[in-house]
Amino acid sequence: MIESGNPRLETEPETAAKTDRDRAAHSLNSVSPFLRCNRLYLLAIAVSVSFWFVAIRAPLWLDEAISFWQSNEGIARVVGSPNLLFGSYPLILWWARKVFGTSEIGLRIPSVLAMLAAVYLLYLAARELFDTDTALIATIVFCLHPIVTFTSIDARPYAFATLATNAAILVLVRLRRSDSTWLAAALGLFASLIIYFHFMYAVILPVLAICFVLFKTGDRKTFWRQAGVALASFVVTALPLVPGLLYIFRTRGTHVFEKAPALIELLWTVAPGWLALIAGLAVLLAVAGRHPFVRGRVERWRVLFCLALAFVPLLVLYGVSVATPLHIFVYRYRLVAIQGIALCWALLISRIDSRALRVLFCLALVGVTAYSAFASPDSRTHGYTWKYALEAAEKNAAPDNAPVLICSDLIESDYIPMPLDSAKDSVYFAPLSYYKLSVPVVPLPRSLNDEAVRVASSFLQDAAPRHKRFLAMAFTPSYPTVRWLEETTSGTYDSRTLGIFDGVEVVEFTPRIGSR
Repeated sequence: MIESGNPRLETEPETAAKTDRDRAAHSLNSVSPFLRCNRLYLLAIAVSVSFWFVAIRAPLWLDEAISFWQSNEGIARVVGSPNLLFGSYPLILWWARKVFGTSEIGLRIPSVLAMLAAVYLLYLAARELFDTDTALIATIVFCLHPIVTFTSIDARPYAFATLATNAAILVLVRLRRSDSTWLAAALGLFASLIIYFHFMYAVILPVLAICFVLFKTGDRKTFWRQAGVALASFVVTALPLVPGLLYIFRTRGTHVFEKAPALIELLWTVAPGWLALIAGLAVLLAVAGRHPFVRGRVERWRVLFCLALAFVPLLVLYGVSVATPLHIFVYRYRLVAIQGIALCWALLISRIDSRALRVLFCLALVGVTAYSAFASPDSRTHGYTWKYALEAAEKNAAPDNAPVLICSDLIESDYIPMPLDSAKDSVYFAPLSYYKLSVPVVPLPRSLNDEAVRVASSFLQDAAPRHKRFLAMAFTPSYPTVRWLEETTSGTYDSRTLGIFDGVEVVEFTPRIGSR
């Protein structure tokens, strides 16, 4: 019998094709979970960013009204009033108003865009430091931090200061292995821009400077050239800030408005909400599932760099606030340390040798944050606002053009004469530039001091003989002024609280019939 052919020869092409198919299938099987996890990471980032917009329609709070006031008259007011806020952000807001309008949402869009750009730069910096997984986790933790959520839609310069900070961090990490003169110049530029947007964020500058020195000590020739270029770039760019910084230093005692911080505030900043608990559960699950808690060695400098970014600026703000009368551990100022805090948490979670657990950590964190965001009515507010109190005052006072005595809520108002003829145009009463009052306004300082007594007494000497009805408005720190008004006019006026709106009390003073 003649065989039709060699079976081995006939099956070799089929075997080779099958092997190729098996390899392709194995490759797809190994890539598929990776892609699925990356999609879940990206979904978590998208959901995290969406939480920013829960309160974007909320009325402007006091400081946002200041931003509106300063950008309201164009470049002349921005350049002419550098003492309360450096001019960079008001210039941006002045331009953005022409594009996005002057609604609450329109005023907040620039900050949203700046924070989105800052998130991307943080991801790039984390990629330079660690792997993609760690970078994605750091991005999620950063986006979900309550301070980031607040400042991302705040019509204030904090998002832009964060953008400049993240740009400086990214350039610094890349400079470690680069002899580029342009990168060194960029580092100096971004470092100065941090101060342009907010001088308190300068607490990050020592970290950047020390880390630059440590990164470049191995190559002295390159170090001196890049250090000189970075320093020159910083000095030249920062020179216009000197007058504003000197003013802040000379008047430092007039800007203190916070109380000394408690330790719990420091701990909350590092581990807000359920972050520490969820991270601890992820570690316990890793141990219970026999997943090693170490996935290779991380170079010491990378760990120290993240710790320095997180804790040096944070502890400086906290230490100064505890040890001195300058209480600067302000909620939004702590944003300067959130990049480092996010990197530290991501580095910890990345030590879990289970990608599924790392993704589960992110999803659990997003889920808990989602519950908090939509279950709490406070999540839809954005700081206290004067809007509702001014609306109530306008409705009550407009029919007979009753004057309204308003206590400023800026601490600086305690150190100046009251702008009696221009209160509605004064930065110390900035909410009136956005939420209008058609009736006369009598300005009072924040505290019940000599100026408050002088202005109020002068008003009462004129209003009481004419039996003139009037209103008084004050935020919580100024309640003593309202009580003083009630006591002073107790013989000639009846007082009635119309309401307390977001902490702003509105009191009506009606002259008594037949009083003398």
